[in-house]
Amino acid sequence: MSENRVLIHRDGVDISVVDRGGDGTLLVLLHGLAGSARELLPTADALTDAFHVVLVDQRGHGQSSRRPEDLSREAFVDDIAEVITQLSPDRPATLVGQSMGAHTALLTAAARPGLVERLVMLEGHAFGTDEPDEAARLRAFFDSWPAVFTSADDARAFLGESALSEAWIDDLEPTPDGLRRRFDADVMERTIAAVHKPRWMEWQELTVPTLAVFAENGLFSAEQKAELIARRPQTRRADIPGASHDAHLDAFESWIEVLRAFLLEDGSAEITLVR
Repeated sequence: MSENRVLIHRDGVDISVVDRGGDGTLLVLLHGLAGSARELLPTADALTDAFHVVLVDQRGHGQSSRRPEDLSREAFVDDIAEVITQLSPDRPATLVGQSMGAHTALLTAAARPGLVERLVMLEGHAFGTDEPDEAARLRAFFDSWPAVFTSADDARAFLGESALSEAWIDDLEPTPDGLRRRFDADVMERTIAAVHKPRWMEWQELTVPTLAVFAENGLFSAEQKAELIARRPQTRRADIPGASHDAHLDAFESWIEVLRAFLLEDGSAEITLVR
């Protein structure tokens, strides 16, 4: 991909940021666990008519530092705060995140409300998890990958054919030995274990206009979705029928429809559920 990358250095860690351009308020896009900025490029390009859009490879992911010592949620928040401070020193930014990226965005808006003017969470939540071995299962899955794939077809044969698999394949790093993933399994386990802790206090203390977007076939039950809104009733909600947890990949047009409806309105207009 043609890209303008900026490296932001903080406490010995390099954070890679793709600047997609555009005029207007800074809009920061945050990918989910084991993802990277690359998978959100179509989302970015659908918004550069109204925003200055950047995409962050969060620590431990993509082209940012692969094995940072600090994988706390606070470290992720401080990274995003530094990105905003450096790229938009005079005006708060809008944060849009998916899954783990939505969690990072939520905590950033809660901890640094002066830096964030609007928040969108795609398949993000504050409740954590009720499955204590989930992080270990994710590590086992990533550990099961070959160290390198000989080709994209080899990777596809192993990972299967899905929108998420294609995003992983597109992001594989070419090396002399083959194509390797841009993250380490143990780093992913430590990262998601921190995400799995409940964050209801931060959620309920949010002051910025917020849109929660859920997928019909995503990670959360109807009860979990309802609880998120009940604990913060001013939150606006949109649901994308037929979509998976990775709705930005497999329901792109519907995702962009609800995203633009929220971001380009004044924050009070009703969001129409996509059907």
